[in-house]
Amino acid sequence: MHRALVYTRTAQFRHDSIPAGVAALEELGRDVGLGVDATEAPEAFTPEALADYRVVVFLSTSGDVLTDAGRSAFGAWVREGGGFVGVHLAAGTEPGWDFFGDLVGARFTRHPDFQPATVTVEDQRHPATEHLPAQWSFSDEWYEFASNPRGTVRVLASVDERGYEGGAMGPDHPLAWCHENCGGRSFYTSLGHAEAAYADPAFRAHLAGGLRWAARLD
Repeated sequence: MHRALVYTRTAQFRHDSIPAGVAALEELGRDVGLGVDATEAPEAFTPEALADYRVVVFLSTSGDVLTDAGRSAFGAWVREGGGFVGVHLAAGTEPGWDFFGDLVGARFTRHPDFQPATVTVEDQRHPATEHLPAQWSFSDEWYEFASNPRGTVRVLASVDERGYEGGAMGPDHPLAWCHENCGGRSFYTSLGHAEAAYADPAFRAHLAGGLRWAARLD
C-alpha cells in the first residue's frame, strides 16, 4: 500500500482541530488506498524517510517547522515528483522559505471572524470538488493571502466576500487550488479551521479528493 505522511508541527498558532484532522485523514487515507503516518517530528524529513511516502500533508502547521536539512530533503523530494497537500494554516508555514511559498501557492495574511459564507465551486472536474454543488454553504475563517494565486495555479473554489463580514481581499478570492509548478502535484485548501469540518461529509470528500489527486491515485 502507498503511504502518506501527515505533519502537524506548530511553532506559532496551534489549531484545536488538529487531532480531528489527523483522525479524518487516517480514515480518508484508508478509503483512497493510503496508509497514513502522523508526526510532529522534523526528523521525519530525511531523503531516506521521505522515500517511503507518496504524499505529504501539512495539516494546519505554523511558523518554522523544518530544519535546514529537512527543507533540503523535502524540497528535493517534491522536485522529484512527491505530492503535497496543504490544509488551512499550511499557508502560514515556513514564512522565510520561498520554495514552500511557491509550493503552497500563496501566503496567508489575515482572516475575519469565523462565519458562514457561500463557496463558489469553479472547477467540478477535479477530484476535490467534483462532488460539490456550484454554490456550497460552509463556515470557516475565509483566509486572505498576500497575493492572488490565480494565473499560476488551477483555482478550484473561491468565496464571494459580499456574503460575509470583514472580507478584504477583493472580488476575486480563491480558497482552494492545485498546481504542478514545483515538480510534484500540490493541492491546497484554506478550509478546515473548525473541528466540526472534519466530520462534515462534503469537506471530508474535498480532502479525500485532494489527497487522491496529489498522490496520483486518480
